[in-house]
Amino acid sequence: MNVFVVGAGNTPLPEEAFHLAGMVPDAFLPFPLLEQPEAIEPLGLVSYDLDFDDTSLDLCEYTRAVLKRACADTPAVAWAAFEGTFNYDELLTDQVAHQVYGYCATGTEPVVEWDTAALRGEEWRQRIAKARAALDALLPASEVRDRNSRTD
Repeated sequence: MNVFVVGAGNTPLPEEAFHLAGMVPDAFLPFPLLEQPEAIEPLGLVSYDLDFDDTSLDLCEYTRAVLKRACADTPAVAWAAFEGTFNYDELLTDQVAHQVYGYCATGTEPVVEWDTAALRGEEWRQRIAKARAALDALLPASEVRDRNSRTD
């Protein structure tokens, strides 16, 4: 499982913070991402690679718990996405919505979807757009204006 968090600083949470929903990952690899865009760097962006050897586990509740924990201590947006899908230019955009299977913003309940057909649907893209709006709200106003002017 790959979880990304913007807004919680560049210091990863300790491994024990991910002992949630009665589960403990078999491998825990946290790391702040390098070459962060100027608008994101002050907020921090950390990636967590959480691996489980038992492939029969139902990770839906665990994913919810991880996303909620990642946003618990500070204004942040967290999301779970398939491995190899990360790109700074496409954070929570329509282009990658089908590759994101969960998200949370501080003060909201996490949303997780495991059905691949649902991940490709319009309703899911709209939900990811709301997550992107929460991310944009964290970014400096000038960055949001710059990005919007490039897409007009």
